[in-house]
Amino acid sequence: MKEVVTFLQENPVQYLATVGRDGKAKCRPFMFSMEKDGKLWFCTNNQKEVYKDMQENPYVELSVSSPSYAWIRLHGRAVFENNMEVKEGCLANPIVKGQYQTADNPIFEVFYLADAEAVIADFSGEPPKIYSC
Repeated sequence: MKEVVTFLQENPVQYLATVGRDGKAKCRPFMFSMEKDGKLWFCTNNQKEVYKDMQENPYVELSVSSPSYAWIRLHGRAVFENNMEVKEGCLANPIVKGQYQTADNPIFEVFYLADAEAVIADFSGEPPKIYSC
């Protein structure tokens, strides 16, 4: 898990793929928030299309590459939870703080990836590293 968290923190703008409510693939820039209690947490706005898409189909995949051409693919099931401690932690990011101001903002949502699996790979020819998160 530590390697996954480090990779996400070092490459802060990831791309989250969902299945849209129209049945078509959607991919959006996203940011990893934190690891807490063995879960990988993210946040979003419940007015956005991405939130509505994940309510209908919670299976997502996230990907990002590093400047050294390594990459991660992380997939799992988005589980939304009104976790105020996680929301407070998310607000440490100035971008999140600027959007939501407070943890009790009614549009502010947090979710973790259940049954998550990450694959970290590169062009070295070495086999990918697989992590259960």
